[in-house]
Amino acid sequence: MLALEKLEQILAQYAATGKEGISSSRIGRKRSSSLKLRASIRGLKQGSTSDSDYSDADLPPPSADVVLDNSKTVFYGGSEADSDFGNKNSSNGVSTKSKEHWLKFKYEIVRLTHTLSFKGWRRIPLEDCGNIEVVRLSGALTNAVYVVSPPKQLPPPSDSSTSSSLMPRSPPPQLLLRIYGPQVEHLIDRESELQILRRLGKRNIGPRVLGTFKNGRFEQYFRAKTLTPRDIRNPETSEQIAKRMRELHEGIELLSEEREGGPFLWKNWDKWLERCEHVASWLDSEINSPLNESKVEAEPWRRLGFICGAPWPKFRKLVESYRNWLDTCYGGASEINKQLVFAHNDTQYGNLLRLEPSGESPLLLPANKHKQLVVIDFEYASANPRGLEFCNHFTEWCYNYHDPERPWACNTKWYPTPEEQERFIRAYLTHRPHIFHPPETRGSQSALSSATVSVSASSSPAPTPAFQASHSNSPRISPFTLDTQVPPIPTSSALDHERAEQALDLEVRRLLRETRLWRAANSAQWVAWGIVQAKISGMEEAHSPLSAASEEQPVLGKEEGETPAGDTTELDCKREQPSDTVNEPAGEFDYLAYAQDRALFFWADILSLGLIKEGDLPADMAGRIKGHIIGY
Repeated sequence: MLALEKLEQILAQYAATGKEGISSSRIGRKRSSSLKLRASIRGLKQGSTSDSDYSDADLPPPSADVVLDNSKTVFYGGSEADSDFGNKNSSNGVSTKSKEHWLKFKYEIVRLTHTLSFKGWRRIPLEDCGNIEVVRLSGALTNAVYVVSPPKQLPPPSDSSTSSSLMPRSPPPQLLLRIYGPQVEHLIDRESELQILRRLGKRNIGPRVLGTFKNGRFEQYFRAKTLTPRDIRNPETSEQIAKRMRELHEGIELLSEEREGGPFLWKNWDKWLERCEHVASWLDSEINSPLNESKVEAEPWRRLGFICGAPWPKFRKLVESYRNWLDTCYGGASEINKQLVFAHNDTQYGNLLRLEPSGESPLLLPANKHKQLVVIDFEYASANPRGLEFCNHFTEWCYNYHDPERPWACNTKWYPTPEEQERFIRAYLTHRPHIFHPPETRGSQSALSSATVSVSASSSPAPTPAFQASHSNSPRISPFTLDTQVPPIPTSSALDHERAEQALDLEVRRLLRETRLWRAANSAQWVAWGIVQAKISGMEEAHSPLSAASEEQPVLGKEEGETPAGDTTELDCKREQPSDTVNEPAGEFDYLAYAQDRALFFWADILSLGLIKEGDLPADMAGRIKGHIIGY
């Protein structure tokens, strides 16, 4: 506060002596400006959102009780709509009416940024909304995602604002706009997700949430390039991902209720089960219908039979038997809970970004290249075993969600080899994040901090050192020291070093085994996810969140008398960088094909684990799963 008072005095002295002919009224305006600055800083301390980097993660972001309608703007980017606006003979096929919808969408975006008090954005008048840039990110699977950029030229400041500032103001920051998909209410608890994002914000992990509204939110935008399927297979990048994974697992402590609740994967399964059973049972009845063959051409999923590879009751029973078997492997569910970590649970290539720093950023130094990697989209983040986190990432090596013909296919021939898996896990185990721990928690975070680590490579997973500390003692990660190499383990002799290497080898083998054990569970979860996400012609659908919300909440961007269409939002887990030339239609991802194909991977793993005999497989299943069997 003392510094602010000195700043006020300096401003007043400058106004009085540094400029001849400045009137007392202008001095008063400068003094008023300094008071506004003081109030502004107080506002920041209260958690208000601005273009400052400061954020109080303990307080929820600002919220607006409205629905932002994007139902008429999901087919192309805002830049394309802006081009040649008003030209009825536009060669790109975008109608004037469609462009008007985009202009209205932009108007509501700017109005919403004003409502949420994004300070930099309040300088953009509503009538200038047509000059902002809104680009939809292609390849989205759970939400519709847009990059929102301010006008390239802001309106000139008024006389009063000119006199109230001695320094030029930076332009408003770019924003990431996320509008939730139509089936999300069956999948994700948004309130819990926002609480997790606040916890992550305290540790400098992931993008900050700037503000929320009824069916979406604004986030901090990273100038970055999304990784590709080829990128995550690169050995150097793979090791960087392993390091980031270790930092997340150690950087966020589990709450006691999260650990006691068990693996989040099974909580998802239990939560999605009712909806999944409703959809799968209806699909099974259609397969058994005498009219099934006549509908195959219009609905290709019918050609491959049951959506889960077998009637739903049989698939569900097998998942439950496998779940019980896993508990037995660990010696009970309580033993599994001891080993849980805070996991991302969706580390596919679209959720991994490579920052593109500019200027003289330290990230441009060759030694800091690995620090450019950022993990985003924590919609499914919570407590899970490390082996589950690993197998989920390894299975994502098998997907290309931008494949023009089979974006839903699990190409198991791309699954990482044992050597590639071992390289990843070794990079994970030997990385020591630069994390500041309270004194009472130091020394308990690394399984390799001692040369005497008790591990086992037997068929039953042995307990690993659990990351147990209260949430209030969670460490903080320094943004530019995330990848400090693990220091040499103190040794007094060559024998101690040899023991440390043996301990590392045993832990690698144990985690490889754990990864293998959880792979079928991971597939079962994503089979259920695909079924829940599917929009199926002919089956009665629940009201979408957009439609339900609109019955009670104002809808931004809707003309009077219109009914919101909750069925038109494209879905996101698989994000791609924005492009100035994107004009692809909002193609429909085939969730049923995804679930059907992933179910074959589940059956293949259950067979190779010995939990079912080949003779007990459903008819024709053995031939269909042959290409999905991975023997390691």
